[in-house]
Amino acid sequence: MPTSPGAKLGMQVEDLWDVQASQLSPTEKLNACFESIPVSAFPPAHSSQVVEISSDTTLAQAVKLLARHKILSAPVVDVKAPEDASWIDRYIGIVEFAGIVVWILHQSEKMEGNSFSPSTNGLDISLAAPAVAAAASGMSPLRFKSMHPNSPPATCGNFFETLTSSDFYKNTKVGDISGSFRWAPFLALQKANSFLTMLLLLSKYRMKSVPVVDLGEAKIDNIITQSAVIRMLQECAGLHWFESWGSKKLFELGLPFMESSNIIKVYEDDTVLHAFKLMRQKGVGGLPVVGRGGSKVVGNITIRDIQFLLIAPEIYKEYRSITARNFLTAVTSYPEEHQNEPPMTSGMVMCRRDDTLKQVIMKLDSVKIQRIYVVDDGGNLEGVITLRDIISRLVHEPRGYFGDFFDGVLPQPANSRV
Repeated sequence: MPTSPGAKLGMQVEDLWDVQASQLSPTEKLNACFESIPVSAFPPAHSSQVVEISSDTTLAQAVKLLARHKILSAPVVDVKAPEDASWIDRYIGIVEFAGIVVWILHQSEKMEGNSFSPSTNGLDISLAAPAVAAAASGMSPLRFKSMHPNSPPATCGNFFETLTSSDFYKNTKVGDISGSFRWAPFLALQKANSFLTMLLLLSKYRMKSVPVVDLGEAKIDNIITQSAVIRMLQECAGLHWFESWGSKKLFELGLPFMESSNIIKVYEDDTVLHAFKLMRQKGVGGLPVVGRGGSKVVGNITIRDIQFLLIAPEIYKEYRSITARNFLTAVTSYPEEHQNEPPMTSGMVMCRRDDTLKQVIMKLDSVKIQRIYVVDDGGNLEGVITLRDIISRLVHEPRGYFGDFFDGVLPQPANSRV
């Protein structure tokens, strides 16, 4: 009998799988199974992973909270909301490591006649006020010049150390950036929503995590992350429904989707800020780092690595510029030197086209990440596979499935059939 929470959930799918009509395709069977299971059945996250941040928390405090709990984002509670507020009025958004970095970079740009320097302890909050207001409306104030990620101030080794010691960083509240166009909306599921809905949100609709709210308490009951879904799938190995799908080789499933020539990547001598800018522009959570003039993968930078720019800026001060190569060297040594509180780090795993999907899931779960690089026998990059790709081969979105679920919350994908 299964003992782990994921395996028990897998058995529910197994029981439903056995009674599905024989003429249905495997994907149609799984769609029906997951639609029949409420999201409340998903294993609860550890209490340390269900973290809320008050809107009056400073950016510096929010970064420390996210790092301490080893999470990439957290829902923000409006401190002005009344005690009896509904969950819709209680939560005003999601604060993320990536959003904070992009936002403070945007606000700490050079001003005409002013410069960001240690001698002035950063930017004065009164000077930053116009920038805050402009960011709230999704615009950049004309008096601020745009700082390009490849500019000397942004790439020098002590830039982030100066930035994180500034009053601007220490005093700005999370609530102050809640109107920013870089702010993630709070989109939650109710406990009665289906497992299929959750899987589609994490895949086709590109959510990194899905909060589940308790209507009675008007509070978050669980947060389902991509890593948690990978762990659940890994615990279902051996079950018939899983093996019918997981035993197939990648090339048999049409994976990877993207050819190597179309993969968004950075070279080892590119700046690390260029890598993060590409992630934001292209809407991806990670990039392979390849050697200049070749296609051999030498490293991996993901959105979770952006935390190092804020929690450990001192590790770059010896570098003349923060290239992707220098960044990887610095963050690799950081956990070894800070064993008491090692932050989340991004491991890198690779596979071959003739590996099975089950093998890929096992590898992803072993390092708690959501992407794996497909390489040839020489280690040259051939493709990338993410959890979203895996889920897309597990279930599909029925026509009209979400109805008006997203109205006024977030934009639809270009290929949406909703």
